[in-house]
Amino acid sequence: MRYFSIGKITGTHGIKGAFRVFPTTDDPKRFELLNEVIFDFRGKRETFTIEKTAYQKNMVLLTVKEINDINIAEKYKGAEILIPEGEAVPLAENEFYADDMYGLDVYTIDNEYLGKITNIYFTAANDVYGIKDEKHPENKELLLPAIKDVVKNIDIQERKMTVELIEGLR
Repeated sequence: MRYFSIGKITGTHGIKGAFRVFPTTDDPKRFELLNEVIFDFRGKRETFTIEKTAYQKNMVLLTVKEINDINIAEKYKGAEILIPEGEAVPLAENEFYADDMYGLDVYTIDNEYLGKITNIYFTAANDVYGIKDEKHPENKELLLPAIKDVVKNIDIQERKMTVELIEGLR
């Protein structure tokens, strides 16, 4: 079964073990639609029942029924929050799951190979793709904003992204 990451636990909130979650989903309110989540931590997966969700700035505050002690909750700091593919929000046209983007070959509109997507940084304004050229590992990561002026085409089947490098990106 395939799973998608929708957040990462960055810490705790309060003494009863609520989690501070940095959402890695386009719509943090989607946590309200879920009954359960899976914590993936150090290669081990555990399923938890959602009791309550709240929001604070850019974070989701998540309370699960199985944990009501800050000392236990703190042990999960750094865990990824996963959902099964069947629970994922359907995609609109020209939308892609972040998990499908990793490893895409990135080329310029002039067919110059730039590297593969190795990181996706989720920012308030837009996502940013981290591109690394495995043929030249000494080169630093190229950061490309996920905006229409830069990203011209994404073909998940072909595992290829075509971009136009606007001034200042290199």
